[in-house]
Amino acid sequence: MATTIVIGGFFGDEGKGKIVSHLVREDSPSIVARGGVGPNAGHTVKIGDKEFGTRLTPSGFFNKNCRLLIGAGTLIDPEVMQKEIQQLEIEEKIGIDKRCGIIEQKHIKKDKQSKRLSGEIETTGTGCGPANEDRAARKLKQAKDIPKLKKYLTDVPKEINKAINKNEDIIVEGAQGFGLSLIYGTYPYVTSKDTGASQAASDVGIGPTKIDEVLIVFKAHPTRVGKGPFPTEYTKQEALEHGVEEYGTVTGRPRRVGSWMKDWAEYAVMVNGATQAAITCIDKYDQNCRGVTQYQNLTPKAKKFIETKESELGIPVTLISTGPKNNETIDLRKEKL
Repeated sequence: MATTIVIGGFFGDEGKGKIVSHLVREDSPSIVARGGVGPNAGHTVKIGDKEFGTRLTPSGFFNKNCRLLIGAGTLIDPEVMQKEIQQLEIEEKIGIDKRCGIIEQKHIKKDKQSKRLSGEIETTGTGCGPANEDRAARKLKQAKDIPKLKKYLTDVPKEINKAINKNEDIIVEGAQGFGLSLIYGTYPYVTSKDTGASQAASDVGIGPTKIDEVLIVFKAHPTRVGKGPFPTEYTKQEALEHGVEEYGTVTGRPRRVGSWMKDWAEYAVMVNGATQAAITCIDKYDQNCRGVTQYQNLTPKAKKFIETKESELGIPVTLISTGPKNNETIDLRKEKL
C-alpha cells in the first residue's frame, strides 16, 4: 500500500489525467485527492469511447468506490465545481475542504482585463491569480462561506491521514507542470503558486514523512500553452513534420511543441525527489508504437528513447503511454520497483 503524488514535469498537459486514471483502474485506491492551483488546469480522462475534460474533479471519478477530495490549497470556482458534480454524477463521492479558496466573478474579470496577466503572461483567464492575490491579503472567501457547497465540505487532512493510518492506497493528483511553478518555474511566465510535489502534499495536508512515491510525468515532446521560455520549441513547420498538433484542455489554445528538455527534466526530478517517471505520447515520438501494451513490443527507436531517459533521470520509467485510449499503456511498476 502506498501514498503516491503524481505531478507534471514540464509545462503541463503531460497526460497526468490519463496516468492517474490508469493507476485508479489498476490499484483501486480508496482516495484520489486533487491539489494544484485551481480550475486553470484541465485533465483529460477517457472512459471507453467517451472523453471527459475536468478542471477540478480528481481523475478517479469513474471508480465507484473511490473517495474524491479537493485539498485546502486548491481554489474552487463554485460554478465549475457544481457543473462537474452534476455531469459526472459524483455528489455522494466528492469532498471539498472547508478552507479551499473561492474564485468569484470579480477575480475572473480582473484576470481577463489585466493587460499584464492576459496580454504579457497569457494566463487562462480563470481568475486564479487574482484569487491567490486576495488569499495572500487574507481577504479571500473560503468554501465554508458558500452555502451551496455546504453539503460537500470536509476536513481533507483528517480523511487522508486516517486512510494512510489504515494502510490504504492514496493518490494525490497535482496540476499544471513544474515548469510553471511560481517559485522554480520560468518566472514571470508561471502560475500563481508552486506546482511541485511538496506543494501538492501541503495542498491536501500530508506531511513529507508519509509520502511513499513521487511519480513525475513527462511528455516525449513537451508542450506549452501561453507565453514564456521554451528552449527546444519547434517551428510550426517542424511540429507538423513531427505530426504533433494539440490544443489546451481549458483554453482551447494551440499548444507550442518542442523536443525533450534534458537539463530541465533532470532538475525537476531532483527538486521533486521523484522516485519514478511516466512518459506519455511515445506514439507521437514513434507512430509505430501506437497501442502497444508490452515493453518488448516497442520499436528499437522507442526503447532507446526510454532507456536513455532512465539513465539521464536516474529513476525508473514505470509507465509508458502509447496512445490516448485507456488500454494503450505499458505498466512496468512490478518489474522495476
